[in-house]
Amino acid sequence: MKPKAEFLAQTVKHIDITRLDVVDLVDAMAQTAFQARNLGRAAKIYETMLRDPNCSVILCLAGSLVSAGLRKVINDLVANNMVDAIVSTGANIVDQDFFEGLGFNHYVGDIRADDAELRALAIDRIYDTYIDEEQLRHCDDVLGKIADSLPHKPHSSREFIREMGRYLVDNNLGEGAIVRTAFERHVPIFVPAFSDCSAGFGLVYHQWHNPESHVSLDSAKDFLELTKLKLASGETGLLMVGGGVPKNFAQDIVVAAEVLGQEVPMHKYAIQITVADERDGGLSGSTLREASSWGKVDLEQEQMVFAEATLAFPLVAGYAYGKKAYEGRAAREFTRELDKRPATV
Repeated sequence: MKPKAEFLAQTVKHIDITRLDVVDLVDAMAQTAFQARNLGRAAKIYETMLRDPNCSVILCLAGSLVSAGLRKVINDLVANNMVDAIVSTGANIVDQDFFEGLGFNHYVGDIRADDAELRALAIDRIYDTYIDEEQLRHCDDVLGKIADSLPHKPHSSREFIREMGRYLVDNNLGEGAIVRTAFERHVPIFVPAFSDCSAGFGLVYHQWHNPESHVSLDSAKDFLELTKLKLASGETGLLMVGGGVPKNFAQDIVVAAEVLGQEVPMHKYAIQITVADERDGGLSGSTLREASSWGKVDLEQEQMVFAEATLAFPLVAGYAYGKKAYEGRAAREFTRELDKRPATV
């Protein structure tokens, strides 16, 4: 058996859209066909939504994106005021971004590796990427300590993730971490299925040792808070990478506002990058046109891009960055509004 250090020898390097000019490439792709043309149109829609002074941008993240080298792409969007709120799976925000914020790394792996050997060495595999399980357990422990430090009551995932960002700042950790940058720039992050990641292990530990009084997560509060953002924004645009819960959660706030008796427009802009197929009726592959039948997405400025995220997302994000669509854009700082007490619709 090889030593563990040989498996964890080469770290995943994150793509830097601020050092790559992809504008000409994407413009050229827009003049071709198939998914290249779709990607070119999606990039232009993202630029348009950023230049729309009335539009708030919600970024949705599903799949293992941070571990695959997209952490800096996402962080640069937050740092450059190109995203106003994030809805994500827990893996991206907790197991991957916060994990790296604590000083750990993801490593270049091999899909042909002996998984039994990896298990014996406490190495977890995400396709062709490795994670040190012992380091991941440390991440779980830190999350348990954060839970211990909070008032023992229900919290939204946004409130808990805000404290994760505060932890990194207070401990001088995680420069370049998405949760830290979002904390500093008052960009809310929602993880509706928060326990379905390392955070779940930390919260299980916390609740096990505090059975009578403990922190819990309130997904309905998440939904209400994000709906409040829709009510405050009016016009909104969705940039969705992958599908699943983040996609549906963000789309549904239009309907939620209507349930509250508030009239709001459908999402004015919508982009989805996915490899899922619509033919099985699953959510991740369902088209944005289908979402329009539910009253969620306007059809004038929507685009599906059927491509793998590590290929397509840096091009869409890099195009808008290269076009300087962020210049002069007003920061929403929605966290400030959501932290006000008492919270009202």
